[in-house]
Amino acid sequence: MTTTALSRSILPGLLAAGLLLAPATVLAKERWSPFHVAELRGVTSAVVSPDGRLVAHVLSVPRDPLEGEDGPAYTELHVSFPDRKSRGFITGKVSIGSVSWTPDGTGIAFLDKRDGDDEKSLYVIPVDGGEARRVLSHESGISSYSFAADGVTVAFVATPKESKEKKKLRDKGFKQEIYEEEWRPAEVWIAHLGDESDKPRKLELPGSASSIELSPDGKKLALALAPTSMVDDSYMRRRVKIVDVATGSIEAAIANPGKLGELAWSPDSSHLAMISAIDINDPSEGRLMVVSGQGGDLTEILPSFQGHVTDIAWQDAETVMYLADVGCETIFGEVRIDGSGKKLHVPAGGPVFSSFSLSRDGRAAAFLGQSPTHPSEVYTMGHGDIAPTRLTFSNAWLPNMEFARQEVVEYRARDGLRLQGILVHPLEEKEGTRHPLILTVHGGPESHYRNGWMTAYSMAGQVGAAEGFAVFYPNYRGSTGRGVPFSKLSQGDPAGKEFDDYVDGVDHLVAAGLVDRDRVGITGGSYGGYATAWGSTYHTQRFAAGVMFVGISDKISKWGTSDIPYELFAVHDRHYPWQDWDLFRRRSPVTYAPQSRTALLILHGKDDPRVHPSQSLELYRYLDVIGKTPVRLVWYPGEGHGNRKAAARLDYNLRLLQWMTHYLKGPGGEKPDPELSYDDPRQKAPGARPVD
Repeated sequence: MTTTALSRSILPGLLAAGLLLAPATVLAKERWSPFHVAELRGVTSAVVSPDGRLVAHVLSVPRDPLEGEDGPAYTELHVSFPDRKSRGFITGKVSIGSVSWTPDGTGIAFLDKRDGDDEKSLYVIPVDGGEARRVLSHESGISSYSFAADGVTVAFVATPKESKEKKKLRDKGFKQEIYEEEWRPAEVWIAHLGDESDKPRKLELPGSASSIELSPDGKKLALALAPTSMVDDSYMRRRVKIVDVATGSIEAAIANPGKLGELAWSPDSSHLAMISAIDINDPSEGRLMVVSGQGGDLTEILPSFQGHVTDIAWQDAETVMYLADVGCETIFGEVRIDGSGKKLHVPAGGPVFSSFSLSRDGRAAAFLGQSPTHPSEVYTMGHGDIAPTRLTFSNAWLPNMEFARQEVVEYRARDGLRLQGILVHPLEEKEGTRHPLILTVHGGPESHYRNGWMTAYSMAGQVGAAEGFAVFYPNYRGSTGRGVPFSKLSQGDPAGKEFDDYVDGVDHLVAAGLVDRDRVGITGGSYGGYATAWGSTYHTQRFAAGVMFVGISDKISKWGTSDIPYELFAVHDRHYPWQDWDLFRRRSPVTYAPQSRTALLILHGKDDPRVHPSQSLELYRYLDVIGKTPVRLVWYPGEGHGNRKAAARLDYNLRLLQWMTHYLKGPGGEKPDPELSYDDPRQKAPGARPVD
């Protein structure tokens, strides 16, 4: 099969560029396995210094799932210098978060709970050497903060501690929980650093606060207030307020109409930019809005843009720089606050970017970027540069890995709608040979796949390709990245045309000669887990195997056990169950359990607040009692809506690969052994593993 049989391929220079970084000792190429995935490091945030010379970034370092204490990845602070060398400032078993530069650029601020701290505190470490020092603490811990330009005034958010009286009662055994009535608001405080006698001052504001941003002049505070701190309110009911810092009074209420993203003050404190939904039924924030710092009506300054804005910063008092998703790619551009002066600095193609920051003069930027051959790294770009340049190389062993080809595929749905997806080819693809397929469906559905790094504990990617699978990631209708109308196409029609889209994607790959129609598996998490359950029941004739993660099986009981009922109504179902019981029943995978013949592995965090674990238990129980198809349920204690800890991630990855291999390439029939081997096969070949 030729490349043109599917679509355009990725930029050919990416892998070659990576090979220039190979260690001096050339090692035999290795094929991807779950054990490689468990070692992957990635940059999670990058902030350029005010003068544009340095970049502070947070490096996520996974724990060894077989050695030491289990838990989520450690997060280290590193700084990149003009010599392009990255140096670790705070490394090891640490959890650095919320990194920013002090306004004068002499220090790096961050949140951490260090020796002697009862809760998370604000620290600053000098960039020219020296130990980090605690500059601000609070009895209940600081969750976020914002500096004014003077570097002295700081606004911060903290949730009050449980009262001593209530704690005393709990210690005596009174541990009753009053569901959804015991929330505590996130409160806003104003502090002045360096003055011990000046105690932090709480602002008396209604509701629960988030997204605080002090104006550069320190006189105003923009923030979002929600009625409560519960997740449904944080998704759907956060509204922007502008507060007078001196008095604590609300000067202006901004009528952002739905979901809310980033807030950013202009350098002269005259305007506030934000990423917002266009209306209450918009499933994702993605529109670029500007409002006067005095309040008033919002103005959308990219009204016809068919993409989703993901990050913003001011270049000067009249110009907003923005990062946006367009299809499977990203762009970086600028626009003036009156909607004029549109410029595109980084067009689609090449690495995809997820966030950026600007220097004070707007002439230097730091990005988080990824590609098909590496996870998120730091990129930088100066004024006049034609493209961002990669700055960090967090996994020095990647050039020693064999990579399968990856490309963006375009296809048509049965009703003619143009769709896209990302295809990772089998590593040893042979023209004229059909291969098994792992279809991977994203959650949300207000999300989408970018043409970047596609391998993770829950996504087969290069691991699947190394085992002979094609791996396909469709961006079905309802996905983001293609504007608001496209993202609304699935509303009110759960598991309807949106899930027909992924079947049509499979048919496209079958027609292209790549995929064996009888050896197709489906997997995904959350809404992708719903797709997996639907594919394994309603579309059972199309899928030989499924791996469902934190997924939905019963739309009626899901609605009654979810912590996001208003979001479900406003941006997903557009009906309450009691308005159309039959619709919810007909779009529930459990309804079609008797016809299922798809071997289904179900995995779920036992502490999931978003999709109650009973959703997995229901489908398991139906299929187990009916007894017509293999089914297995795996709980992950201590995990929520997605696995965070190293051991649970490795276990998931191994089980995903085992199940798909058994039913798409192996004998099928009875379930594979529930006991896994966690022995790393690479340890058995001394010298074969790449070394950082």
